[in-house]
Amino acid sequence: MSDHPEQTSKDPALSRRAFLKGTGVTAATASIVSLPTTSEAAPAPATKQVGPGAVSITLNVNGADMKTSVEPRVTLLDALRNYLDVTGCKRVCDRGSCGACTVLLDGKTVYACSTLAIEAQGKKIQTAESLVDGEKLEKVPAAFANEDAQQCGFCTPGFVVAMHAAFQDNPKASQAEIEEAISGNICRCGTYQQMRDAITSLCQNK
Repeated sequence: MSDHPEQTSKDPALSRRAFLKGTGVTAATASIVSLPTTSEAAPAPATKQVGPGAVSITLNVNGADMKTSVEPRVTLLDALRNYLDVTGCKRVCDRGSCGACTVLLDGKTVYACSTLAIEAQGKKIQTAESLVDGEKLEKVPAAFANEDAQQCGFCTPGFVVAMHAAFQDNPKASQAEIEEAISGNICRCGTYQQMRDAITSLCQNK
């Protein structure tokens, strides 16, 4: 009898070793086969870097092209107020939570304090100034004036822009739908009831 009998396939140690060795080779082979060659790999898209110094930009504000130079870090709010003298949108929280800086970007409401100016290029920017034609007010700011829906007035431009956008999206919107649309705006003076009165008048006269 041999001192070292031949191990059979029923030996657990041999089975585990063989299994692990086999699966390791298989996994390595599969990973090598699946790797794309250099010629097959898609080229990385080219990106244009700007900054850190000021760059020239053109913003379409209330239908007019306005040119200025800003650093890439400058927000749309700062570009409008400090570089282009468009002061309808207000700086209040500067954290994207109060809505006082609300403007329209291609018809959609955005917080100007949380949007970079360079990202607004090629888009149509609409501020509260666009809702006034000489001494004639658009229906939303007119309703605010008629119902005395403001006190200090800092939040008013953001509210009227957001409400104008809501009626633009759905001229037949209900009062509840309009209130939901402007829920991202805050009035620290608490003139919400007068705003509801303004919404009521707008919904009744549409």
